[in-house]
Amino acid sequence: MELVCLDMEGVLVPEIWINVAQRTGIPELRLTTRDVPDYDELMQGRLAILDRHGLTLPDIQAVIGDMGPMEGAKDFLDALRRDFQVVVLSDTFYEFARPLIAQLDWPTLFCHRLEVDGAGRIAGYRLRMRDHKRAAVAAFRDLNFRTIAAGDSYNDTTMLAEADAGILFRAPDNVVREFPQFPVVNEFDDFRAAIEAAARRLAEGPA
Repeated sequence: MELVCLDMEGVLVPEIWINVAQRTGIPELRLTTRDVPDYDELMQGRLAILDRHGLTLPDIQAVIGDMGPMEGAKDFLDALRRDFQVVVLSDTFYEFARPLIAQLDWPTLFCHRLEVDGAGRIAGYRLRMRDHKRAAVAAFRDLNFRTIAAGDSYNDTTMLAEADAGILFRAPDNVVREFPQFPVVNEFDDFRAAIEAAARRLAEGPA
């Protein structure tokens, strides 16, 4: 059976930081890995903005508490998990993701952790490891899994390249343009069809 590795934000749930930007009225927080390829640059910028505006982890968690999965995402994931093993690989943080993953019935999630001080200020973050999505897919392949990976952002592209098959889902034009080697789908029915087509190709080839 093939292992499907999915990004979380933009694929299963809305972009957390865009929702925070909308709730707080801070447009600079709208930037995501769809816009900035360097994750450390993106996160350091976010932390500086949070400090300037006095926003804490509870403030962000309050926004996340009002969010839910993208329309159709839970049904898509439930059906996918009946036929494939699925792992969610994300560059979000467990402190953000828990209520959203709960609404998706707790799929396996690999992501990062925040460093939070006693006042709730986000002081920093701890990556599980750099480029952990690509490394996870490489490790799964070393365990003789055939892997299908899907995401929407710059930080997903090394994971897609490492996998036996990579798919872009609802990716912005800049990512699609820069990575034409990956097929692009925009609706969950087409997404499922692309995964099944990739699985058939892999089944016909060498294990």
